[in-house]
Amino acid sequence: MDGGWNLDDSVQLSRRLRECGVDLVDCSSGGTSPDARIPAAPGYQIPFAERIRRECGVLTGAVGLITDAEQADAILRGGQADLVLLARELLRSPYWPLHAARKLGREADVPIPYLRAFPKQR
Repeated sequence: MDGGWNLDDSVQLSRRLRECGVDLVDCSSGGTSPDARIPAAPGYQIPFAERIRRECGVLTGAVGLITDAEQADAILRGGQADLVLLARELLRSPYWPLHAARKLGREADVPIPYLRAFPKQR
């Protein structure tokens, strides 16, 4: 919002956090004001992670309507972020990481407590 916290502020804070030993910055614009007009679209917050990663030398986590395995893979392979963080997508699809791994041609082990939900995985 006009006069509020902006990406330049986040870059400065991230530099200080790195100096204090912070390992990872979760790069989200927050959306905490009811008056904020956020142009939400797939990957709309990725530029925040990319800039902070590039300018601050700290690991970043990208968020913001990341719902597709190929999209998440491209973010990581393209160096836009070091980690993709999922929230609402995991509420919709708790096994998203397993499905994404398969979609990308990788195998992912099912956590042991979940094996009964995946009888073919045994």
